[in-house]
Amino acid sequence: ALTRLYLDKATLVWNGNAVSGQEELNKFFEMLPSSEFQVNMLDCQPVHEQATQGQTTVLVVTSGTVKFDGDKQRYFNQNFLLTAQATPTNTVWKIASDCFRFQDWAS
Repeated sequence: ALTRLYLDKATLVWNGNAVSGQEELNKFFEMLPSSEFQVNMLDCQPVHEQATQGQTTVLVVTSGTVKFDGDKQRYFNQNFLLTAQATPTNTVWKIASDCFRFQDWAS
């Protein structure tokens, strides 16, 4: 499930609508139609530890196009905050915050 990539209390903001927590994220992803994404730009940078209370965090910024079944291709921007989660055997990166926004007007 896609929700395994997210922290338990992560928040997704989809075109201004917030969804938080594993159960709500799972419901949201299940209602989305199948899609094809094309990432045209990807950038990332570390977030200063003073802003994250010492938690290792990276900001990821993407943009591209997406086509959902039954809909036209649309432009999007998506920003993620990824945070490192230590486990007994390794480090796992999880999404703490995810903000998705269409960049064109629906017709």
